[in-house]
Amino acid sequence: MKFAFIAKHRSIWPVAWQCEALGVSRSGFHAWLIRCRSTRALIDEALLARIRASFASSARTYGAGASGATFWRKGSHVVCTRSSG
Repeated sequence: MKFAFIAKHRSIWPVAWQCEALGVSRSGFHAWLIRCRSTRALIDEALLARIRASFASSARTYGAGASGATFWRKGSHVVCTRSSG
């Protein structure tokens, strides 16, 4: 989370300053930049896209319960931010 913040704001504040302020190493930040995204992050990103599409198709009226029920009917069991199928 800290590294994502640094990446987002590196055009505003120097990386070295942000790393010091957030208590992380510069080398750790630069290693994070080139690291492949984790499987969990990729699955979460795909799930978020499905949630946003469901919300948009409901004319922005469905909440968590209705969206979850829609996913459940389609065979995807969503629990909090995790997908099990």
